[in-house]
Amino acid sequence: MKDYYKILGVHKSSSAEEVKKAYRKLAHQHHPDKQGGDEAKFKEINEAYQVLSDLQKRAQYDRFGTAEPFGSPRWGYGEAGGAGGWDFSGFGGVPGWEGFNVQYDFGDLGDVFESFFEGLGVRPKRPTYRRGSDLETIEEITLEEVFRGAVKDLHIKTSVTCKACNGQGGDPAAGSKQCTVCHGRGEVREERKTFFGSFAQVRACNTCKGFGQIPNKVCSICKGGGRVLGEHKLRVEILPGIQDNQIIKIKGGGEAGERGTGVGDLYVRVRIKPHHTFARRNDDLVVRKEVKVMDLLLGRKIEIPTISGGKIHVEIPAGFNLKEALKIPGEGMPRFSAGGGPASGWGGRGDLLVDLIIKAPKKPSGRMQKLLEDLEKE
Repeated sequence: MKDYYKILGVHKSSSAEEVKKAYRKLAHQHHPDKQGGDEAKFKEINEAYQVLSDLQKRAQYDRFGTAEPFGSPRWGYGEAGGAGGWDFSGFGGVPGWEGFNVQYDFGDLGDVFESFFEGLGVRPKRPTYRRGSDLETIEEITLEEVFRGAVKDLHIKTSVTCKACNGQGGDPAAGSKQCTVCHGRGEVREERKTFFGSFAQVRACNTCKGFGQIPNKVCSICKGGGRVLGEHKLRVEILPGIQDNQIIKIKGGGEAGERGTGVGDLYVRVRIKPHHTFARRNDDLVVRKEVKVMDLLLGRKIEIPTISGGKIHVEIPAGFNLKEALKIPGEGMPRFSAGGGPASGWGGRGDLLVDLIIKAPKKPSGRMQKLLEDLEKE
C-alpha cells in the first residue's frame, strides 16, 4: 500500500493548504519536461495529491488505506468488481442448502457504501432541487422621504409560481413516475479519465431537474418547471432616518423555486438622492447661508430653512467664531435605532449645522466710507 502522506512529505494532520503547497513544490521539482525530471515520480506525486486533496477520498484512504472505489479488485472482490455474480455453491454443507447454486446480486456496491458514508458526514449530501435565487434592487429616495419615512411600491420582474399547476409542475392527481435516467436519485455521476487519473463529478439530473420524479401529466404552461416569468408586486416601508446604502430584506420577495421549492428573498438597497439645499452628515444636516456684514454688525436674526419645509430665525451670538458652524439643536434627521425603528425619547433627532458665508459688501460710497471710519474710531 502506498503511503501518500510520505510521498508528499506531509503529516496525516496537515491541512489542505499544506498538502497543496507540498504538491506544488514536488510537482515543479519532478516535472518530466524539466531537466532531471522523473515521470514515474511525477505520476506518483499526482496520484497522492488527487487523493489527499479530495475530502471524501482522503477520509476513505485514512479509514481503509485505499481510495479505490468499493468493489474494485483492490478490495479483494476479484474482477467481478462486486457488481454481482458471487457464487456460494452448496454453502459448505449447511443443512437444506445442499446442491443449490446460490447467486446474490448486490447491485452497485459503490452506491451502498456511498450512502453509508453520507450518513457519517464524509460526503455531504447534495441538494437535489434548486431554491429560488435571492434578488437585489435599488430604490432611490429623497432626503425629505428620509426625514418623514416613505412607503414604496416595487415591481420586480422575475420567475413566479405557476398558477396553472400551483407550482407543482404537473397535475398532482395524475401522479408521477421515477426518472429513468437517475433512477429517482435526482443526481447523476459522471466520470472522466485524464493523465492524472480518473475524476468523478456528481451533478443534478437534467431530465428530472434534480427531483428524481417526473409528473405523468406535465403542466403545459410552465413545462414542468413549476414557475413562469412574471412580476412581483411588493410594498416596502422605509422608516425615518434610514442611512444611505442601507439594505431592507423582504423575505419571500425573490425568485420562485422550481416545482414548489423555496422562494428566494429580495434585498432592497436604499440610495438617497443628493439635495439642493442640505448635505447629510450622519444624523446631522448641513446648510450654507450667506450673511451680510451689516446684519452681523446690527445683530439681526438670519433666516434658516429646515428639512421639514419651514424656516427658523436665529441670532448669531456675540463673539461667535464665524469659521465654525452654527449649531441649531434638534433640527437634523431622525436617529434610526438598531432595532429597525426611529428612536424616540432620547434626543431622537440630530442637529442642523449652519456654515456661515460672509458676503463682501460693494465698494462703499463717500458717505458710507466716512461712517465706517467714524465707527472704527469708536
